[in-house]
Amino acid sequence: MKAIVCTQYGSADVLKLREVDQVMPKDNEVRIKVHATTVTAGDIRVRAFQSPLLLWIPMRLVLGLRKPRKPVLGVELAGVVEAVGKDVKRYKVGDSVFALTGMKFGGHAEYACLSENSLMEIKPEHVSYEESASILFGGTTAIYFLGKGNIQQGQKVLIYGASGTVGTAAVQLAKYFGAEVTGVCSGANLEMVKSLGADRVVDYTKEDFASQNEHYDLIFDAVGKCSKSRCKNALTPGGSYVTVDGQGIAKVLPQDLLFIKELMEQGNLRSVIDRTYPLEQIPEAHRYVEKGHKKGSVVIQVS
Repeated sequence: MKAIVCTQYGSADVLKLREVDQVMPKDNEVRIKVHATTVTAGDIRVRAFQSPLLLWIPMRLVLGLRKPRKPVLGVELAGVVEAVGKDVKRYKVGDSVFALTGMKFGGHAEYACLSENSLMEIKPEHVSYEESASILFGGTTAIYFLGKGNIQQGQKVLIYGASGTVGTAAVQLAKYFGAEVTGVCSGANLEMVKSLGADRVVDYTKEDFASQNEHYDLIFDAVGKCSKSRCKNALTPGGSYVTVDGQGIAKVLPQDLLFIKELMEQGNLRSVIDRTYPLEQIPEAHRYVEKGHKKGSVVIQVS
């Protein structure tokens, strides 16, 4: 099967299209023919090995000393179950699924094997493979951090980085939970963020939300670029500040995928796709994501 292999740590040039051995499902696994996957900021961090000095050694021990131990990257995918292990009960051949692979990676290939008990669910009906694959990382991360901030109906919520993968999901979810939502993004993305349901949008290149006479019950920094000290004066007494930067990996529960599936089928959550690339152009997709200006997700069409 074809796969993009991360041959060592470094620039996008280390990613090579290779023929690798077909993956074979274990007794409790399914083999998925991958239709779509994504390139996320997490893929970039692993490939380039962007880690603080204090974490250099422990992260290398986890990921691999000289090159990634899991050389086929990709943490989210959607596709069709093509084979099942003898103990599998939840899925059958022909099922359309979407899944988060997490530290197992493996999405950047024609096929992937996952346990039937992994973070996988039947794909939302009437939603494309590309849209299904590209909502999971942002959607589950937004669910986790909005929950950590104890979001409540009627609150005033600010999403900093509202046009990114996590931010676009967070705007929609905050609205679904009944909040009054302000999104912060660049001027080029104002209309897109408004279309997701934001009640108000701030162009950070022209205005500083923290110096305005507005106060928020919850501020969610969805890109890890807005410090708590900067946000302090914009919070209501007892207000919450949460950020994706340095607060650990979002904990994802199986019911989060089911929740996302239901919201997408109801039309209350949609994926925002910036660009789409074929599998062999993943290095170019990495270069684009690395610039840090993408809107929503960058999708890879595999088959």
